[in-house]
Amino acid sequence: MSATEAAADLRRAMADDAAEVDAALDTLLPAVEGPEARLFEAMRYATIGGGKKLRAFLVLEGAALFAVSRDAALRTAAAVEMLHAYSLVHDDLPAMDDDQLRRGKPTAHIAYDEATAILAGDALQAHAFFVLASDETHHDGWVRAELCRCLARAVGPRGMCGGQMLDMLAEQAGEAADEALVGRIQMLKT
Repeated sequence: MSATEAAADLRRAMADDAAEVDAALDTLLPAVEGPEARLFEAMRYATIGGGKKLRAFLVLEGAALFAVSRDAALRTAAAVEMLHAYSLVHDDLPAMDDDQLRRGKPTAHIAYDEATAILAGDALQAHAFFVLASDETHHDGWVRAELCRCLARAVGPRGMCGGQMLDMLAEQAGEAADEALVGRIQMLKT
C-alpha cells in the first residue's frame, strides 16, 4: 500500500469514526423541550458536527486493540469529545481568547451568549463524567472509576487547565515563551 493510499484509508477511518461518535453524542445529548432546551441546544451546538474528532478516534482505536466493546468505546469517546468541546467553549470566551469562530461557525458565546456558553461548557464537563460513571459504559465499577480518575487528571490543574493557565500567564507577560515552556504548555493542554 502506498503512502497516499494509507493516508486516504486513515482519512476514511477517521471520518467514519467521527460520524459514529456524532451519532453517540446525538443520543447522549438529546434535544429537549422546556426550560433546559437552550442549554442542551448550546451543548449540542458545541459538540456535534465539525472537527476531526481526533481524540475520539484515538479512544476508539485504542479500545479496539484491547477488544473493548464498541458501545463502551463509543460512550468513552463521546465523553472525551464532550470534555474537549467544553475546553473549546471556555477557551473561546472573551476572558480567554475571545474567538469569534470555531470550526467555521460562530463560537458558542457568539451564537448564544456568554452566560449560556459558560453553562454549556460546565454542563458538558459534568455530563462527560456522568457518561463515564454510568453502568452502560462498563459493567465493572472499578473500570468506570478509573476512566473518571484518568480523565479528571488529564483535564485538571496538572493537565489541560494547568496548561491553559501557563499559556495565559505567558501571554500576559508579553514575552516569547522559551521552547521548554511551549513544550510544557502543549503537553498539558493536549
